Amino acid sequence: DEYFFQGSDRYLRQAREQVKLPVLRKEFLVDAYQVYEARAIGADCILLIVAALDDATMREFAGISASLGMEVLVEAHDADELERALAIESPLVGVNNRDLHTFHTTLETTLNLLPRVPDNRLVVTESGIHARQDVNLMRENGVNCFLVGEAFMRAESPGTALFDLFFAP
Repeated sequence: DEYFFQGSDRYLRQAREQVKLPVLRKEFLVDAYQVYEARAIGADCILLIVAALDDATMREFAGISASLGMEVLVEAHDADELERALAIESPLVGVNNRDLHTFHTTLETTLNLLPRVPDNRLVVTESGIHARQDVNLMRENGVNCFLVGEAFMRAESPGTALFDLFFAP
């Protein structure tokens, strides 16, 4: 998202050119055009934020995404949103640990919602991952997928921060 996060389609294209890994377009999607645009610029996956979309729109965007060969990461912040997220047939369920009203983050959000997620879904914990201890806590509870942004953006060396967060002994 350009306005809120100083993102750019150019950055996604650059990432796509540099890696063979799946690329997520993390954007506030509000129009079906953006789903097509995501595929056109090289995304393999889009983010559907339950708090920002009604159920019919989420189903529409998920259907378009599937028809284009993309996955969807459906993001929830609380139990009610999680229930709506699980109604979308996606293997990827994001739990955002940031309270949208206070912007406070707590990993307890993921830990509290985790028992409600069926075993056939992959949980992605989002926001609030700043230290190796955070990663270890999530891994100890069966969460092995992480959406990390702020910790890398604030780091002097994002590569070193990545290593320290996930791979350092």
